[in-house]
Amino acid sequence: MFAAESHTGRHHIAIAAMACLCVLLGGPSCAAGAESLFIAGATYCEPGVSGPGWAWTDAGHLELDGYAGDATAADGDLVVTLAGQNSVTESNAPDADITQCGMEVWGSLTLRGTGSLAASGSQCAIHVSRALVVDGCAVDARADGADVTDEAVAGVIAGDMAVRGRGRVVAAGAGSGAGVRAYGVYLQDLGIGAGAAGCRLSVAASWLDAAGADGGVACTGGSLVSARFMAPAGGAFGAGGVVDATGAVAPHVVIEPDVATSPAGETDRGEVPGGGAEKSPADANPAAGEPTTGTTANPTLKPAAATTKTTTTVTKTTVSTPSKSKSATATTVVLPKTGNSNWIAASVALFLLGTALLGAARRC
Repeated sequence: MFAAESHTGRHHIAIAAMACLCVLLGGPSCAAGAESLFIAGATYCEPGVSGPGWAWTDAGHLELDGYAGDATAADGDLVVTLAGQNSVTESNAPDADITQCGMEVWGSLTLRGTGSLAASGSQCAIHVSRALVVDGCAVDARADGADVTDEAVAGVIAGDMAVRGRGRVVAAGAGSGAGVRAYGVYLQDLGIGAGAAGCRLSVAASWLDAAGADGGVACTGGSLVSARFMAPAGGAFGAGGVVDATGAVAPHVVIEPDVATSPAGETDRGEVPGGGAEKSPADANPAAGEPTTGTTANPTLKPAAATTKTTTTVTKTTVSTPSKSKSATATTVVLPKTGNSNWIAASVALFLLGTALLGAARRC
């Protein structure tokens, strides 16, 4: 009786171990990443595809190297590695699953690499439903507000935003339509007016130039690490965004690295990540004009301007942001996984355990 129960028990243990192994081996396939990608006028549901200037290598990673074309959109978290100069422009394709944006991500988006990205659209240049991180690259995001009414227009619309690794961002929003509210960076909780669970801006030893008639930066809070406000004078984070010394919302916000706390060995605040060309002092500030170009040149980082633009009225259905229905998700920064080494180690260990237990079961 005991022997039979012991034999059965060993089989149960072995089966349980193998079941855990199967779950772990299947774990990496469930890693965060985009479920679909819209790029170059087509929608793809599986990674491993590429085209001129782009490659969707896996669910959570897109590479852009000299891409210049219609808007890009992803349904899920995405890391975009930039090489060379890249640009995305609002798509006018009637069947495109993206509206009035140059880049739209329903999840968290990280832009990184030694290259640059110039994005443009009517309502927003870059729209991210959760967290946007600009890490070491150059981004120029501009929305012109063409044919937009009763909506917020911004260069960047996101839940949270972080600029780090000596990244450079220029963001501008403008528009002359009725009820248009123009911002450079507009941080919101999933939808305009939906609350402020996140809505925070963080800048670490990087550059940001944001302009809009109704606010350069709209958010409920923020922080600066090794960076400082260059404009407005006496700038600070207020309840509704960056305010000047009088407490009024600033239409133009400029943040630069603090020289006194710059990383060791970096004395030129105008250094472009990944670039090797020396720059004059006028190039140190993105608002000063166009940086020196090189093999990995940044986009033309002209100062963000919140000028009113007169547009030709055409018949067009305006879709409010967000432009497609999605279930609400938290705005906590959740970045895509970048490796599965822990999964592999655990899988191998459990495989060996399962094999040993099955061998012991057979001997009984």
